[in-house]
Amino acid sequence: MKIFKSLPFRLVLGIIIGAAIGLCCRSNPDATNGIMQVIVCAHRLIGQYVSFCVPLIVFGFICPSITKLGDNAGVLLLVALVIAYVSSVLAALMSTIAGFVLVPMLNIKEVTGSLALPEAIFKLDIPQIMPVITALVFSIVLGLYAVFTNASTIKNMLAEFQKIVLAIVTRTVVPILPFYIGTTFVTLGYDGTLTNFPVFIVAILVVLVGHFVWMTVLYLVAGAYARKNPVEVFIHYGPAYLTAVGTMSSAATLSVALECASKSKVLRRDLVGFGIPLFANIHLCGSVLTETFFVMLIHRLLVGTLPSVGTMILFIILLGIFAVGAPGVPGGTVVASLGIVESVICAGLTPELTATFTGMLLAIFALQDSFGTACNVTGDGALTLILTGYAEKHGIEE
Repeated sequence: MKIFKSLPFRLVLGIIIGAAIGLCCRSNPDATNGIMQVIVCAHRLIGQYVSFCVPLIVFGFICPSITKLGDNAGVLLLVALVIAYVSSVLAALMSTIAGFVLVPMLNIKEVTGSLALPEAIFKLDIPQIMPVITALVFSIVLGLYAVFTNASTIKNMLAEFQKIVLAIVTRTVVPILPFYIGTTFVTLGYDGTLTNFPVFIVAILVVLVGHFVWMTVLYLVAGAYARKNPVEVFIHYGPAYLTAVGTMSSAATLSVALECASKSKVLRRDLVGFGIPLFANIHLCGSVLTETFFVMLIHRLLVGTLPSVGTMILFIILLGIFAVGAPGVPGGTVVASLGIVESVICAGLTPELTATFTGMLLAIFALQDSFGTACNVTGDGALTLILTGYAEKHGIEE
């Protein structure tokens, strides 16, 4: 059956098996010390590989995206980029405010009887080819100047490189995520951190409410700006929302989203064909909102405090950029943004704690990824309504 081959099923299975192994090993640490050494080693190796791929993912997605957008540069494209970025940043800002208010209210228990993880049987360091921030700046600079100089050879090379990186993500990074998350939950069960797992369920419910709050804000703003009834757009998006829940992919939902948007009487047909495919790749407000809240929760759980306001602002600004360049595949946002999680949120933490942080983030993000994608797709209709209003206000002909 397809459900047994799906990524969500494999991730949940990895969480269950990993947690069970960790709790069993915790009950008899002396007898299971050798098993834990092997698991800790496997967890570290997989984490090293994922970390190594992060700069490649950043460069492979951000830089070619800039060159492709530059090839079709125009006023409406610029407007679309700005509103997609602003939507993601403001969604993350709302999530940050909610995090500072709600996370301290969650019943996070202090771990008692914590066990130290045994040393790995061996360590293999796989350093990144460049720091993540360097990869981001290099991507922006190279992409912009490839457009300015019309360097067609470089553009073609970057497009080919993007295909390679996308293959790395879909054929190696995503398939090993269940094992990475499974070994993460082995360590969490062993050291006692899993006593706080019910908090994650509450956090998922919080972000689901946040999705609908943000979609409501988007449609109200879009309707007010375009001076059209936003319900005439939103009411048609039921099939697209459900398809996104099932596929966990904006790209896979694109055909259904186009059909839903085309039924609206207030959206311009030319802007539906332009905006919906574009926003499916650059507008990830639901995913950004979710990741921001989860990052704050995990930091509170592992470190004992919330990140500072300055740290969160920097994280939000950079996360908005990553959201524009993230791939429209399951988990694309969180995988593409692991670099800034490590370099901004996890700055100062030990490599082992950083690996646990990213593993927990991947796990809890995957549990709700379907609904985050559905929020992204449904929000695209509101941004297309804004584009329609902009085109009419500025006399852009159909």
